[in-house]
Amino acid sequence: MIEKRTASSGRTGGVKKRGFGQRQERGQTRGGFMHQNGNGYKSVSLIKPGVLRIIALGGFGEVGRNMMLFEYGQDILIIDMGLQFPDENMHGIDYIIPNISYLENKKDKIRGVIVTHGHYDHIGAIPQLIGKLGNPTIYTTQLTAAIIRKRQEDYPYAPKLDIEYINEKAVTKLGVFTVRYFPVAHNIPEGVGLEIETPAGTIVHPGEFKFFYDHQMNPIGLEQFEALGKKDVRLLMLDSTKSEEPGRSMPEWQVEENIEELLKQAKGRVIISTFASLLDRLTQLVHIADKLGRKVAITGRSMQTNFAIAQELGLVKLKRQTMITIKEIDNYPDDKIVILTTGAQGEENAGLTRMASGAHKEVRIKPTDTVIFSSSIVPGNEMYVQTLRDNLARQGAMVYHYKIFGIHSGGHATRTELKETMEMVKPQCFLPIHGFFYMRAINAKLAEEAGINPKNIAVPDNGQILELTKNSINLLNEKVPTNYVMVDGLGVGDVKEVVLRDRQMLAEDGIFVVIAIVDSQSGKIRGSPDIISRGFVYLRESKDLLHQTRLITKKVVEHATQNMHPINWDWVKNSLRDDVGKFLFQKTHRRPMVLPVVIEV
Repeated sequence: MIEKRTASSGRTGGVKKRGFGQRQERGQTRGGFMHQNGNGYKSVSLIKPGVLRIIALGGFGEVGRNMMLFEYGQDILIIDMGLQFPDENMHGIDYIIPNISYLENKKDKIRGVIVTHGHYDHIGAIPQLIGKLGNPTIYTTQLTAAIIRKRQEDYPYAPKLDIEYINEKAVTKLGVFTVRYFPVAHNIPEGVGLEIETPAGTIVHPGEFKFFYDHQMNPIGLEQFEALGKKDVRLLMLDSTKSEEPGRSMPEWQVEENIEELLKQAKGRVIISTFASLLDRLTQLVHIADKLGRKVAITGRSMQTNFAIAQELGLVKLKRQTMITIKEIDNYPDDKIVILTTGAQGEENAGLTRMASGAHKEVRIKPTDTVIFSSSIVPGNEMYVQTLRDNLARQGAMVYHYKIFGIHSGGHATRTELKETMEMVKPQCFLPIHGFFYMRAINAKLAEEAGINPKNIAVPDNGQILELTKNSINLLNEKVPTNYVMVDGLGVGDVKEVVLRDRQMLAEDGIFVVIAIVDSQSGKIRGSPDIISRGFVYLRESKDLLHQTRLITKKVVEHATQNMHPINWDWVKNSLRDDVGKFLFQKTHRRPMVLPVVIEV
């Protein structure tokens, strides 16, 4: 792999639909730049002539938050603009989006944003970021555009999007970049791969993909990779999400047969939970139910929305009236019902979780129900999913998931498929993308096994600058800001690390409030201090601790105010916070957030 080296030195409006295959021109601007910030990064040097810079603003240290930029001279091309879901320690955070501070003073250089497919880890940050970038044109397929526009409706203050449709016949000219598209198989329709002509050579970015197989397990639909192998590809970029998984993807026809068999065996209702964005799986499930004469009800707003979009675009075609509303399920025998729902990750307010807890308005779990989890588990959600399965099993439901029955196939290429793609495309250089460092390092090792020179393989982190020319590939030790930007309700970025630490402290050790009424003249405490504890100790069983805390409070306040005129109340509160905090730690070995309230009278 290459070594790190130090460098030596809007458009607004509605949706436009152009004829596929037409070239689309965007203007250019001039002007140099320097980037400085207060996050400990070095200043980013000016771009040298003839050098293409590739920078990931997200997706190179996590699964999600995918956003990448290509920068050459006065032109910037952005690929994807996704979100990342928070982990269990990010209390109250809705999701995380990329940090775009590197781009905010370069809005006039952004020629366009290409979105490869409609999953939220690739489109979810558009409402918050697109306006800050000058509302550049988004280039994507009709289905992805429909999902993006529908999500934009939830953000009334976001700008009206400028979207242009693309398909495999389109050619898009964006400054120095010429982009051609090819279809890829994923678990959502209309995913596209990118063939990008740049001054540094041709770059291939297949987005997220996997192999499809016929019934003899022969891969199908790989002509686009074989055609690319006949060209002089300078750099290949491949998704690393499943680089650890050996062998080949489970074929979709096998998943379909297995789910159909479960539906045939089920004596009562079948409840199937999966991601709302897995439109291929949803359409597959509806067709199976339709084939077996079962009615299908969908619960979960995001799933209902996505399915409606798929129907509107003609991606779902039913032989008869299969779909019913969730309120109509009791009008049919249980063995004629299939319920599709969100909640496969154990999310607190999702449909399946509410069913299991008895909080769902229309659906209560019955002992005759069969529950199918048709998705894998996102890392970090294992305990939530296990608790959900337990709750379902306690109520007598038969529960199936992908580890005990072949009812899910992921949308990402496995080790064998990644290596075969490299061998077909035959690139000079390789860049593993998407996923944790370990995943990308495995992908890089696969590239070596596929015959790519290790000196031409780079494994950067988020924000690291990769420089590509016709003759070299260098990973610089310069870095642009990529720290988390957290979305909490309507707030974007206003929850910083210090706020998150406070929330973590409250969650771990609770809060302890001491309220003292103090005579402003004498500095003496009137009465007995009040104490409020939340998440720290149960007051009724901690009388001795509270008694000692009140004595310490009285002692600290009266000592701090002694011979002090006028009284420095901030000093009094800080002294009280420190001394009470030390005492509580000595007694409990816990550090609650101590909030002293001093009332002058």
